[in-house]
Amino acid sequence: MNNTLKNHKMLARLGQRGTFGMVMLEKAKENEDLLVITADVSIPAGLDRYRKQYPDKFIDVGIAEQNMIGIAAGLASEGFDVYTTTYAPFHTLRCLEQIRMDIGEMKHPVRMIGLSSGVVLGMIGNMHCSFEDIAVIRAIPNITIISPADSFELVKVLEALDNYPNPVYLRLTSGAPSPIIYKEDYNFEIGKTISVKNGEDIAIFATGSIISEAIKAAELLELEGIKAEVINVHTIRPLDIEGIKRVIKDKKLLVSMEEHVIAGGVGSAISEAIALEVKKPPHLMLGLPSDYSKAGIYEEMLDHYGLTAKKVAKSIKETLNNI
Repeated sequence: MNNTLKNHKMLARLGQRGTFGMVMLEKAKENEDLLVITADVSIPAGLDRYRKQYPDKFIDVGIAEQNMIGIAAGLASEGFDVYTTTYAPFHTLRCLEQIRMDIGEMKHPVRMIGLSSGVVLGMIGNMHCSFEDIAVIRAIPNITIISPADSFELVKVLEALDNYPNPVYLRLTSGAPSPIIYKEDYNFEIGKTISVKNGEDIAIFATGSIISEAIKAAELLELEGIKAEVINVHTIRPLDIEGIKRVIKDKKLLVSMEEHVIAGGVGSAISEAIALEVKKPPHLMLGLPSDYSKAGIYEEMLDHYGLTAKKVAKSIKETLNNI
């Protein structure tokens, strides 16, 4: 990792999309087999400089996402290190059959980058919001699912993908600037959760940039004597089942929090993983309902869905009072 990619404040200003483009520039310098394929989103994906500097390592298929997946699978089968990118709903739902057959079944190690997932593009409307991507990709075997907490963690993830053997769906959330979760370097491992705040009373498991609201909620709860541990579930598959079991062992309440529909998301994955545990705390699942909202700016959308720190803290207190 070069010094530029260690600058947490600069990466936060760029957001996860801009950070992705910067990392690709660095990878291209050393990786002769690198190919980035996009569906008409080179600028939104932070790839404009990459496109100009490495035209032989860049393919724009136009607004043809299904073709993008087929081309990527073919090139990966020939030994290329392939990254695909477009907005998350188009990358997953529009390409689902191709992902299922060409990536999931064939196990080609394509890295699929879903841009602006969750509700950050709420002003554009539901077409560009991605509520369901974790659920649909979880239903397809053999694909690793990762959602980094901030731009710096995205750098760590992209480093970890060098020589990683499995297909990957990388879910990018938040806009620019994006929240800063990590202010210094740390050990990142695919499939291992990370505690970002200690607390012995309850456990809040969150994924993606919504972790920033989880941390703020924990700080609000601490003012009222409720100590919450906040855990970064950056990898949804493979899920760190043993790590989750250790954390919840002595907790009064398990909370899952995600910018995704509750059905089939991180909360569901955790619930499935601990279903046979004899002793486990009650589980409060916070996320998006299985419904569609009107358009709105990001902050309004989070508030509408009860995912702001204040509303999360309120939901947790109400649940604790009813246990």
